[in-house]
Amino acid sequence: MNILPLILLVVVFYFLLIRPQRKRQQEALQMQNSLAPGARVMTTTGLFATVVAIDNEDVILEVSPGVETRWVKAAIGRVVTPVDDKIAATAVPETNDEADETVDRNGDQGTNTNKS
Repeated sequence: MNILPLILLVVVFYFLLIRPQRKRQQEALQMQNSLAPGARVMTTTGLFATVVAIDNEDVILEVSPGVETRWVKAAIGRVVTPVDDKIAATAVPETNDEADETVDRNGDQGTNTNKS
């Protein structure tokens, strides 16, 4: 009777931790094996690129026109849909040249009234 709680704990541990992790690994492996040239992907580090070629374990990604890099298939985080691509493009704020000008506490531009 003392072994029943231990067995129950192992079963609960399996269903809460091990089984979902295996499922995620299988989904990632299936996604990596289904990659094709021309697909837009995001790496696990957040780099957006287009698949150019696929080897057994490597993927060649084009990160900008004419710039190709070699990555391990496991580094591909997900395939990006066109909607995801638009969201990523709008997430990067545009640079504002006027933002580089200094403004003091009184709102005067270009003057430094700090007397410390």
